[in-house]
Amino acid sequence: MHYKIRNDLNNSNYRFYCRKKGRVAFLGGSITEMEGWRKMTCDMLRGRFPETAFDFVNAGVSSTDTTLGAFRMEKDVFLRGKVDLLFVEFAVNDWANGRTPDESIRGMEGIVRKALRHNPCIDIIIMYFVDETKMEQYSSGKIPPVIEAHEKVAEYYGVTSIDLALEVTQRINAGEFGWNTFGGLHPAEFGHKLYIRTIETVLDNAWKNNPEYDFKMKPKEAISKPIDEFNYELGRYAGLKKAVLNNGWIHDPCWDKATVSSYPVFTKVPMLIAEEPGASLSLEISGTAVGLLVIAGPDVGIIEFSIDGNELEAVDQFTRWSSRLHIPWVYMLKADMRQGKHLLELRSVNEKNSESLGHAIRIIDFLVNGI
Repeated sequence: MHYKIRNDLNNSNYRFYCRKKGRVAFLGGSITEMEGWRKMTCDMLRGRFPETAFDFVNAGVSSTDTTLGAFRMEKDVFLRGKVDLLFVEFAVNDWANGRTPDESIRGMEGIVRKALRHNPCIDIIIMYFVDETKMEQYSSGKIPPVIEAHEKVAEYYGVTSIDLALEVTQRINAGEFGWNTFGGLHPAEFGHKLYIRTIETVLDNAWKNNPEYDFKMKPKEAISKPIDEFNYELGRYAGLKKAVLNNGWIHDPCWDKATVSSYPVFTKVPMLIAEEPGASLSLEISGTAVGLLVIAGPDVGIIEFSIDGNELEAVDQFTRWSSRLHIPWVYMLKADMRQGKHLLELRSVNEKNSESLGHAIRIIDFLVNGI
């Protein structure tokens, strides 16, 4: 079995079948952003509920993972109000971006808890898409660590999950089709159709019986104790204006100076930019975690930071994609501080990665976990 239906999905079924309206959101990376399984799911739901007025929210953003996912939900997922059914897909990018199992739990738990806080009656489906590493791990009898981490959250909160990585691996190993036919990491139409058929099978089983019109939607049982007390349930964008700029910065209200490929969603947006060493700033926050959402392009440098006047730590912003892509990247500087007020001090320095062309730092926003 490639899926586990936990609790039920009757709240969304009632909204779609009886109330004739509903909002469905898709939160994930590039495989969600592209016009594939997501669009097919929208078409499938319209066909299943032809009289229902749907609002579909595409919150897929390439290269992003559960960490940023938890912080951007207000902006990207809940922007038009309550969501009835939420699809979440980050197993590929948590692995590709090098998130540890602890980070994957912290991010996914933050997403689930934030969704339940937003709408206690929300139905959630977590999906695990396939990549070659997961295929190798499953073929050798191992559970991919990122799937193990996400499943821990799904099991704890009673969230339905679909392991498409396992299904694709088993079917390829059985000789039904090849990896190239499937389409690879970013599937061809064949692969997206496989994904949607399994999603439809899950919904067929979850929605076997149409709800009565007097059905009472059931809020999910509140779970006060989290798996990880430092999960990103309270993750938010802090805003650029809260930073105290000491020297070397410009506030570009509409950054559009990419020298290599970039993502439309992260161009023509405000950024704090420093291109030379010696730029410094400070930021007062209240919470347990603070991070940076940056554009890690081919000319980014190393930054140093301290929290509450403690020892300086360094972050090399250059990623394995930076030479050819202005890639959005999250650096969580500290993620397990005591709850309360803290002071971040940050500066750009002379040192840089040997492959980098400069010392730039481009901050899209500060990430804070806390009230």
